[in-house]
Amino acid sequence: MSGSILRRIMAGLVALAVLAGIAIALWPKPVAVDVATIASGPLEIFVEDEGVTRIRDVYTVSSPIAGKVLRSPREVSDEVIADKTLVAVVEPSDPNLLDIRTQRVNEAAVEAANAAVTLAESQVRHAQSQLEFARSDLRRATALTAGLTISERAIDKAKLDVASAEASLASAKATLEVRRRELESAKANLIQRAEEQPRSEGCCIQLRAPVSGRVLKIDTESEQVVPAGKPLIEIGDPTNLEIVVNLLSRDAVRVEPGATGWVDSWGGPTLLKARVVRVNPTAFTKVSALGIEEQRVETILDFADPPEKWKRLGHEFRVIVRISVWKREDVVQVPLGALFRQGAQWAVYVIANGRAVLRNIEIGERSLESAQVLSGLKPGDRVILHPSDRIGPGVAVTERKTGF
Repeated sequence: MSGSILRRIMAGLVALAVLAGIAIALWPKPVAVDVATIASGPLEIFVEDEGVTRIRDVYTVSSPIAGKVLRSPREVSDEVIADKTLVAVVEPSDPNLLDIRTQRVNEAAVEAANAAVTLAESQVRHAQSQLEFARSDLRRATALTAGLTISERAIDKAKLDVASAEASLASAKATLEVRRRELESAKANLIQRAEEQPRSEGCCIQLRAPVSGRVLKIDTESEQVVPAGKPLIEIGDPTNLEIVVNLLSRDAVRVEPGATGWVDSWGGPTLLKARVVRVNPTAFTKVSALGIEEQRVETILDFADPPEKWKRLGHEFRVIVRISVWKREDVVQVPLGALFRQGAQWAVYVIANGRAVLRNIEIGERSLESAQVLSGLKPGDRVILHPSDRIGPGVAVTERKTGF
């Protein structure tokens, strides 16, 4: 009898142990989570975007006339001195090549001009002969006046003939000069481009640097024919840099002149300090890499650090700019990783007595890492970071241990 009772007792104990094991196995284990503690401290909000450096005043030297610009005597980065350094030379263009018909017409014009010169020369000789004859008549008439054998009217007529002959000779000589110039003009029409053409002094326009600085860009490097107003070279002072950032219009409205900015990803070991100078009052449309039209506003900043810190920067260098738009020294903050939407509100899971408690909160400004807490949390509260779908109100949680 005692053995039977003992066996029953042992069987009952085994059954209880099995049931206890099953209960323990099925009992939900606390979910391991990452935890952050709410604290207060300084919070600063930035707007960040890509920008470029640029020289504040870039001077473009253009050709003042249509002509042939010679090969540039300068190289990019050359130093230039205002009103002294030669930056470009423009000379008259070569004459156009003549087709066979135009050349024949011009040759005929030269022959006609030659004939006109010959005719004018003969007219000059004729006028000279007329003048000599008139002067001879005047001498004879003057000799006859002593014997009173000629009237005064005849003397006056002889003098008039001399004056008329002199005028005719002067006119003939002037006509000859005109015909010679016409011949030169006709011959000039036959001039075509030669391999080597002598240049006379003053044939070319020498352009000098309008300001001191460095050559930034050479628009016309090789010898070529250019129209009037064609850009030839760009000059600027590399120490006179500013930063241009095209901010989204929703970010630009928060930026005020005088705001502090920080320049990053410029290639140097430290951040560079800058100051907002101007936010343009007009925006422009820019298409993003995703094909989305965005309204951008040009924002200008000046470097606040001495030039020695950023002297390696140049014209149109890419940089990343962060501009401060809001700053407080004592702000209750919650990590962004703890936030999620609960309907129209923001919410977090707070750990209380080892369990997750859902709590709606109100937030204000947000940075890239944390947000300002206006209500719902206080310093010292512990919140769950990046809650998964396993987390819900009342779920037991335990802080995840990290280490190696």
